[in-house]
Amino acid sequence: MAATNRSFGSADYAVFVISLVMSAGIGIFYAFKGGRQKTTGEFLMGNRDLQILPASVSILVSFLSAITILGTAAEMYTNGTEYFLYVFGMVFGIILATVLYIPLFYPHGFTSSFEYLEKRFKSRAAKLTGTAITIFQQIIYMGIASYAPSTALEAVTGFPVWAAIVVVGAVSSFYTVLGGLKAVVWTDLFQSLVIVSGLLAVVIQGTMLVGGVGEVWRINNAWGRINFFDFDPSPTTRHTFWSLVVGGTIAWTGTYGVNQASIQRFCAVPTLKKARISLMLNAAGVLILLTILCLAGITIFAYYAIRGCDPLSAKYIGNSNQLLPYFVMEVLDYPGVPGLFIACLFSGTLSTVSSCLSAVTAVVWEDMLKPFLEDRLSEGHKTIVTKILVLVFGAAGTAMAFMAKNLGGTVLQAALSFAGAATGPLMGMFALGAFFPWANWIGAVVGGICGLAFPLWLGIGAYSVVGSPPVLAFPTSNCSESNFTTTTITPSYSTNVTTSVTDVNTSGLTGLYSISYLWYTPIGTATVITVGLLVSVLSGMNRVGDVDTKYMVPFFDRLICCLPTSISRVLRCNQEFDSPEVLCAQAKELQSAEQNIQHKVTDHKSDTRL
Repeated sequence: MAATNRSFGSADYAVFVISLVMSAGIGIFYAFKGGRQKTTGEFLMGNRDLQILPASVSILVSFLSAITILGTAAEMYTNGTEYFLYVFGMVFGIILATVLYIPLFYPHGFTSSFEYLEKRFKSRAAKLTGTAITIFQQIIYMGIASYAPSTALEAVTGFPVWAAIVVVGAVSSFYTVLGGLKAVVWTDLFQSLVIVSGLLAVVIQGTMLVGGVGEVWRINNAWGRINFFDFDPSPTTRHTFWSLVVGGTIAWTGTYGVNQASIQRFCAVPTLKKARISLMLNAAGVLILLTILCLAGITIFAYYAIRGCDPLSAKYIGNSNQLLPYFVMEVLDYPGVPGLFIACLFSGTLSTVSSCLSAVTAVVWEDMLKPFLEDRLSEGHKTIVTKILVLVFGAAGTAMAFMAKNLGGTVLQAALSFAGAATGPLMGMFALGAFFPWANWIGAVVGGICGLAFPLWLGIGAYSVVGSPPVLAFPTSNCSESNFTTTTITPSYSTNVTTSVTDVNTSGLTGLYSISYLWYTPIGTATVITVGLLVSVLSGMNRVGDVDTKYMVPFFDRLICCLPTSISRVLRCNQEFDSPEVLCAQAKELQSAEQNIQHKVTDHKSDTRL
């Protein structure tokens, strides 16, 4: 098998350019529609009149764009089907975020999620700590998201990575500046339809070439890639049931529940009920999208297993992130179709980057600049300031994309590693405020800093010391180039394959760096809560009544609602802070009265039988 010599044609470039123009056009449209983005309320929150479907899809593609498209397919291709369990972690996370956090944030009408931290802890320092972590998180995520489609475009067209990164930064900044949140949301909706259509085309055509879904499954099973349940309790094992489902649930509860991009959207719909629906629809969205992507990954492997040559081993492509676009050039080489697929990747990235730009602009304005400029500037000048912020952070995200070129492994792991390291402390700070009434602002600030530093240190160590993750066996028997440096093994399906599985030393500091990247968010969250509670105890805990109950999550009311009334009444009394002793006493009296009535009924029945 030789490397494909297919290339981008004029029709492909035309489709690609048209998609970019349409994205920019949506921004231009909302620059002249309605209030024409002349107020910060419209620019940052869309006047809080977004509809359910656009808001829901916008949340979905903000977190699942080109990174997910390229990274999930590459993960399934190189390491088998176990990653599919991550879908369940995502779904459980969405459910928990809907139950716990939407009722906490929505009634307050926040523009910045960190307004909650200021009001709950009565501290500007707590708010600014969360704001600083979010700025760090969003810039890193923008950089990785911009790099992802750029390397794909280079693989199939030869278009320079640096030029593609600049295009993403320029176009996303352009329509975000012009159209604000509404432009971002409606661009997300339009591009999501194109992305799903493109992925379905890849899966359908690929499975037809292989011989059907059954044959795809058989080939992957023969190569040892059908492996769903690894219950290894070791945190150093990269993917296990526990890291994918439990770690994934914690990570995505934070992503959907306390991430500024998510809160900004569900707080921009008209009612609390619609906010809940908009977030819950994401459960169906991630299930459908991730299933298609996982199927795409194993379909691509089956295709190259039949052909007897893995493009990675033969060095036809530079890294696993280029597998999907390389495959598209092979099997969907019709005029305009490769261009449409690359446009899908870029459109997804534009949606993600613009969402990050809108989110980080909102928190910087609300948390840092508004307290000083609110009374000094007119509404028009305030909007100009927020638009300048978009341009500044667009440039910062572009710079981060050039740094992302040096990361090893898949873009998916890179994104989840560093974004997860920042999601953990944010999740921890909000959980500290929502579930622990005795936690104070000093504990929140110190815990937040420690919760960021620890998993970030682990992530940097993983990339600098441990390096890229191992992969499973690849077919190479029919490759025209045999410049392989890995060990040859013989599975049941073929007589010549390569693998890069290596033994990793998990002792000492290296062992700590070998902790799975999926545990970074839980580690960060646990660090914040542990350190935060300890510091709160040492610095003087809050007293009963110090925290307004509207800033707390009534945990038992929401998660133990199905218990008998007598039990839930006693549990719930601990969630109230106005004379809790009286409330508990009343609850216990009612419980005792119910028990006495039940005993009398039982005695009466016994007397009747006698």
